[in-house]
Amino acid sequence: MTEAQQAILEVRGLTQRFGGIIANNNISFDVQRHSVTSLIGPNGAGKTTVFNCITGFYQASSGSIALHRANGQCSHIAELLTRPFTGGSHQVTRAGIARTFQNIRLFKDMTVLENLLVAQHRRLDNNLWRGMWATASFETHEQQGVETAMHWLERLDLTDQANRLAGELPYGRQRTLEIARAMCTDPILICLDEPAAGLNSIETERLAELIHLLRTEFSVTILLIEHDMSLVMDISDHIVVLDHGVVIAEGKPDGIREHPEVITAYLGTIDEDAL
Repeated sequence: MTEAQQAILEVRGLTQRFGGIIANNNISFDVQRHSVTSLIGPNGAGKTTVFNCITGFYQASSGSIALHRANGQCSHIAELLTRPFTGGSHQVTRAGIARTFQNIRLFKDMTVLENLLVAQHRRLDNNLWRGMWATASFETHEQQGVETAMHWLERLDLTDQANRLAGELPYGRQRTLEIARAMCTDPILICLDEPAAGLNSIETERLAELIHLLRTEFSVTILLIEHDMSLVMDISDHIVVLDHGVVIAEGKPDGIREHPEVITAYLGTIDEDAL
């Protein structure tokens, strides 16, 4: 199997229990490299729980999650989360996965530029003494961080907002900034949790263009949760549908749109006894 044929993310038998509640039950799916894959389903279907397992916020009860890097290396997310003395989400970020959240989590009292610098803290020189003495090494790392931040501000049309407080940005621009911050971690897979939530139609169109840009120009693979079905059908290569914690369908947009189980999950069925 060539690199292009191998899925970048393989989820196998993912199960997540919270006491007696099974939020995800034996979920399996693949995310192909350089694709846009959407995870959809009614409220409470278990979508965000899957995201939290993939991105290291939860340690799955059972199953496996494997991220295949372009250099042939494979990061097994479940193994990363069981290593002692390490934060799960930080380990997953190092592996090459970034995410945004349904509820925007910017540092709103910091500037736009500072938000992007914070995202790069692992690659910057945090040595106290080198910082105090402003060594050449420290200044080099600091300059590289600023250059990376300005690169993404330019590409996402936020340069003129660099010194503005993040909390002062319009809602749609805050969404864009959150994606820019995720991209500063140099991910190979970015997980977007309801990126269109709260956006108007024009902002949603810009979001679709941004996702296309990330995929085509920067070779980023995108996995997203989204309730805006027009957006999902427009940008997705592959769709995975959850209902009550299980996968009920997956495939291309045209097939999902007409799938009877998907229609039932979203619209329900008629109770003939009540007629």
